[in-house]
Amino acid sequence: MALITKKKIPFKISPRLRKYLSKYGREKDLPIKYSDLLRYDNAFPLYDKKGKDTLWETVMYPQGDLHEIYEALKILYADLKTDGDASVIKHLVVDRVDTCTYANTRPFRIRIVNKINDNHDYFYIKQADASRIYGLELEHLLSPNVISYCTHEDTLVEEHIAGIPADQFMNNHLNDINLNPIRLAKEFIKFNERCFVRLLGDMHSSNFVIIITPDFEDFHYRLRAIDFDQQSYEASKSVYMPQFFKQNNPLIQMGMQSLTPESVNQYQAEERTLIANRLREEKGRIHDLIETMKKDTLSLPYNLESLKKDLARHYDNTLFLDCQNMGEVVELSLKLVLAH
Repeated sequence: MALITKKKIPFKISPRLRKYLSKYGREKDLPIKYSDLLRYDNAFPLYDKKGKDTLWETVMYPQGDLHEIYEALKILYADLKTDGDASVIKHLVVDRVDTCTYANTRPFRIRIVNKINDNHDYFYIKQADASRIYGLELEHLLSPNVISYCTHEDTLVEEHIAGIPADQFMNNHLNDINLNPIRLAKEFIKFNERCFVRLLGDMHSSNFVIIITPDFEDFHYRLRAIDFDQQSYEASKSVYMPQFFKQNNPLIQMGMQSLTPESVNQYQAEERTLIANRLREEKGRIHDLIETMKKDTLSLPYNLESLKKDLARHYDNTLFLDCQNMGEVVELSLKLVLAH
């Protein structure tokens, strides 16, 4: 089983990474910073519809700061969603600001409501962590998902990734008569492959969502990561493989009952082919990202040495032992995808 025993260390955005973010339009002047949201003077627990503590707290701001902060949040939402078109915000209100104090980046979650139709959306403001930013970029470039986020100094702004949290899905939907276990198991295999190839860790059931899309005959599933803090940090290869987290056992058992080894191999090969195609399509940007990553410190020396040995054994490839940093480890992993 995959096991993480210590809290991850955050890493600041280096000048090299800042240059990359500016080149590709991720670094922007923002109307509000993460530190501004710390000016709240009261907070109370947030409960879900069933009265269960969500472990988030709703924060309250002094009257003298409230209007300024809420107007800035609406402008920031427009920056994130419409590339700064402020005309969209006249129908929007900030309904609530929540914070999660136990998470690595201590995020703030902003709930935005459209006054015309009561439709709501969320976005997040967090302390910028280089690991998470590399994780977001690799997700954007190598997965089937488009990621919308931006940075400014030590502030990171992310869109909300909609979907059913995997732990809730396993508790409430696995016995649904309309569930297609083969399709769901197939998508878990492909998700597992994506995480391992680009070394995104800690994908237990609380850190990814399941999206259900009806098609003309059945349902299609997609698994999407929502937490990118553990990009290329941990020491063990099993941390980068969702199949080794006990929280994911219901999906793993479903796959063992629904798929043959031949099918698993086929879906792994399919996903690696898709990743290879994306690597070719985004060759220049991937090169810039990996070259930046290779010059950054993103893990501890022990973690790097341990992971190199794990991957050398897994792939039967001693080139991993020559890697000098996590950027080189990720680069070699991606090169192996292209080679095959």
